[in-house]
Amino acid sequence: MVVTELAVSRDEEAAALLVSADAGDARRGAGASSETRDTHLLSSAFFFVFLAYHAAQNLQSTVNTDGDLGTISLGFLYTSFTAFSVVGSPVVRRMGSRRALVLGTSGYLLFIAANLAPSWYTMVPASLYLGFTASIIWVGQGTYLTSAALSHARDNNLPEGPTLGSFNGEFWGVFASTQVIGNLISLALLRNGKDGESVTGKNLLFVVFLGCMIIGIVLMCLLSKRDEKRDIASTHSSFGAMLKYIVAPLKDRRMILLIPLIAYSGLQQAFVWAVFTKSIVTPVLGISGVGGAMAIYGASDVVCSLVAGRFTSGLHSATFIVSVGAILQAAVLFWLLLFYSPMEGVLGAAVPLFIGALWGVGDGVLNTQLSALLGLLFEDVKEAAFAQLKVWQSGAIAVIFFLSPSITLQAMLILMSTSLFISFGSFLLLTLVVEKPSTIRG
Repeated sequence: MVVTELAVSRDEEAAALLVSADAGDARRGAGASSETRDTHLLSSAFFFVFLAYHAAQNLQSTVNTDGDLGTISLGFLYTSFTAFSVVGSPVVRRMGSRRALVLGTSGYLLFIAANLAPSWYTMVPASLYLGFTASIIWVGQGTYLTSAALSHARDNNLPEGPTLGSFNGEFWGVFASTQVIGNLISLALLRNGKDGESVTGKNLLFVVFLGCMIIGIVLMCLLSKRDEKRDIASTHSSFGAMLKYIVAPLKDRRMILLIPLIAYSGLQQAFVWAVFTKSIVTPVLGISGVGGAMAIYGASDVVCSLVAGRFTSGLHSATFIVSVGAILQAAVLFWLLLFYSPMEGVLGAAVPLFIGALWGVGDGVLNTQLSALLGLLFEDVKEAAFAQLKVWQSGAIAVIFFLSPSITLQAMLILMSTSLFISFGSFLLLTLVVEKPSTIRG
């Protein structure tokens, strides 16, 4: 009788353990489903918001020409972005990344709406406000995506480096496709206007963009709330403590060595928007060819982002991937500087498109690898790390927008080549001297 009772008790314990294990597996499965679902949602939301914004940004120097309103507005935008990026981190930490993403989208909505009645009284305030909300949305994006990726890795016993690379690859691949779709929409709706000056076509275009923004906001609202260790928010109980947290990554030599590459990533993006379209594409293909060239640039960016994300496993894989992108961009810069001159015919028309494709590879590389590395190296202060990313990126972008009207193409190419050389050297120093293989969680 006692033996029978003991056997029944052991059977009951085994059954309870089995039920518990099944429940744990179910929770892990639900967690994995939630994390991948949120990554799909986040990528889709940014797709709708930024297909509208990127296309609108590319058109600013064309549709808002009075007093260079479009270009100057973008200069104010990225200057504001740089200034407010300092406070983006504590704002996101207090609000949570999900609510920060929703609030951040409002600035892009207002900027698109301002383009329906462009003037100094609408565009400049909208640009300044967008600079503030952009600092929030991008810190929120980096924080949210990193949290989802690391949670997915822990719940499924996966290595963190490849998981971060995969999540960032998906996001940046979808994000890069905004350059393709947005520019094709612009090309279709403005096709009957001369250089984008058709008022009816322009207004219809920005109404369509407003609709895309609304879809993006709705998708942001569907994101799950993530556990981002906000229980340490008490460290920001005073302004001094908050400031100390923001500048904490600057005390880390790894961040110091990454900053030149972060700044270059901003320079090379602004080079495409402000210099490539104006000085390389337009003289050969005309303004009507800008949309096609940027669509090819975006398509190349998409493919490279997806591929680079899949191959990311840690610092050493990132070094190889970044090296490939840097070499391609260096080849383009030196060729433009030493040998390029506009040509006629089919070959002449193909050259700007080919340059755009190569440049898209470099942009895809930098976006995926910088985000993945910041998530790996600065997990404990990831909000502050992603804030630093946007401070230096947006500051570099503002520099190009303000410089491009007043310096020659040759001077700009020398500036870009020098910046690439310094930033890539600093990154190699990070790889060879500071970080050891054991310090990166593979």
